Amino acid sequence: MSIAIVTGPPVPGSSLESDLRALGFEVRTASDTAEAEALLTAVPADRRVAVVDARFVGHVHALRLGLTDPRFPLAAIPGAVTAQPAGRAALNQALAREASAGGSTDLAVDNLVTALDADVHRPELGSLVATVPADPQARNEARQAVAAVDDEAVRLKSAVKSRDGFFTTFCISPYSRYLARWCARRGLTPNQVTTASLLTALIAASCAATGTRIGFVAAGALLICSFVLDCTDGQLARYSLQYSTLGAWLDATFDRAKEYAYYAGLALGAARGGGHDDVWALALGAMILQTCRHVVDFSFNEANHDATANTSPTAALSGRLDSVGWTVWVRRMIVLPIGERWALIAVLTAATTPRITFTVLLIGCAFAATYTTAGRVLRSLTRKAKRTERAAKALADLADNGPLAGVVSRALRAPLGSPFLVSLAGVAVLTVSLFSGATWAPVAGAVVYALAAGQALARPLKGALDWLVPPLFRVAEYGTVLVLASKAGVNGALPAAFGLVAAVAYHHYDTVYRIRGDAGAPPAWLVRAIGGQEGRTLLVTVLAALLTAAQFKVALTVLAVVVAGLVLVESIRFWVSAGAPAVHDEGEPA
Repeated sequence: MSIAIVTGPPVPGSSLESDLRALGFEVRTASDTAEAEALLTAVPADRRVAVVDARFVGHVHALRLGLTDPRFPLAAIPGAVTAQPAGRAALNQALAREASAGGSTDLAVDNLVTALDADVHRPELGSLVATVPADPQARNEARQAVAAVDDEAVRLKSAVKSRDGFFTTFCISPYSRYLARWCARRGLTPNQVTTASLLTALIAASCAATGTRIGFVAAGALLICSFVLDCTDGQLARYSLQYSTLGAWLDATFDRAKEYAYYAGLALGAARGGGHDDVWALALGAMILQTCRHVVDFSFNEANHDATANTSPTAALSGRLDSVGWTVWVRRMIVLPIGERWALIAVLTAATTPRITFTVLLIGCAFAATYTTAGRVLRSLTRKAKRTERAAKALADLADNGPLAGVVSRALRAPLGSPFLVSLAGVAVLTVSLFSGATWAPVAGAVVYALAAGQALARPLKGALDWLVPPLFRVAEYGTVLVLASKAGVNGALPAAFGLVAAVAYHHYDTVYRIRGDAGAPPAWLVRAIGGQEGRTLLVTVLAALLTAAQFKVALTVLAVVVAGLVLVESIRFWVSAGAPAVHDEGEPA
């Protein structure tokens, strides 16, 4: 149990101790600074500890925000400070200094926070009250201010993302926040709600796979239900401050699993329906396009999140547009965030055919990808920013180069050109070879591409457009699988290709969320074991040239099973046992 040390003489009528117990703290009292130091020293090192001024007046939710958020080693609000095990040393040292300076006098908690030699998180309280009144009149005024604000209403409002899509903001969040509160009051965790959302989406995919109109209608309705639960899990995490590394990974990974499983269900339904329509190429194309869109987002954000002098005329224009209310919503809608995208898929599934659904989805996502990528390219070309070593390392990890590219990179003494241009040239050669019509041309193109991949990472990815290198590699690898499976012309080749791309995409998403959680990239042995992106690309082209169409289908299936088995086992092992700090993704609503 967490420990709260309340310092100073008790205040008649104060509910502070009962509020702290309601938040899960064991309360201990200290009459002066020396006693507070002794109590703090006696608290086991693996416990969270809080030091709170007995004169504190404020909302319970202000205390909750300041003292229970698991993401920060040290956090404080006026009159209270908390430390997790990682921040205990800093708190102990600050309190020891205060005890040496103040002796047996009352402890001023705000002075203790000022004395901390470490970063202290201070949550945004908004209209919530948190103060230490200096006299009885100020105390009465503070209590009146507390009574004037409904902290439960503030808590519900803050459970919703401050930046979200139009559909989510106006069609889901107005009621999903109450569902989140219902779950919190019944002891449900965000991870349980995330799992329920996944199961609902899988049932939706199964309904779509029936190929019947009633199945399509049920699938659309269940997909929306799954999205409601998907919003609820994050709102529950924010409402109850139940953040965790595992939860952030589950939320992000399951979102992709749900969407791509639904694509597969639609493709199966199209094949089983009355028209026996084969839309596996469209399903795979939709998965590739959506994954590459996400990689563009991830790469750009990683490249620039800690860059210095990070300004550009394009960014300034975007800021001016954000000041005009309606443009904000239009710009959020046209990029087809997850809410708009799933609503579009659900409605089209229920009302039309899988082919129409995928066609509209591909057109919409292609427009969104062009819009967002063009804007980011303009920002990159016009801003004056110095990219950090950490950003360059993150981009290299996202590139996912394997042993073959590594040999090339180490052998080069003088790289041929900028990483972006070298990568673009390699992808261009590979693309031409795939459509040349010659049996072994793709193999030759893949060899050139592998050499270019090694060349691209022979120097740090610090150029203005080097953040595009990982997305280019994703397009090359996934596109190679799609083209060669389509050219095989045998039943089952495209579903096998879908499975392979899904397995590899999982590995790439897993890499992203490890980097976001400051846990580093997947281990080198895993990248070597699955060949790296250039190795897999070359292997697929060799298999297509050597094998018959039927054999190639089997090879793709085996490769998908092997890659999926390796990355899933290692990923689950890591996330279940990781000691990474608690995180919660509040990024763009992708």
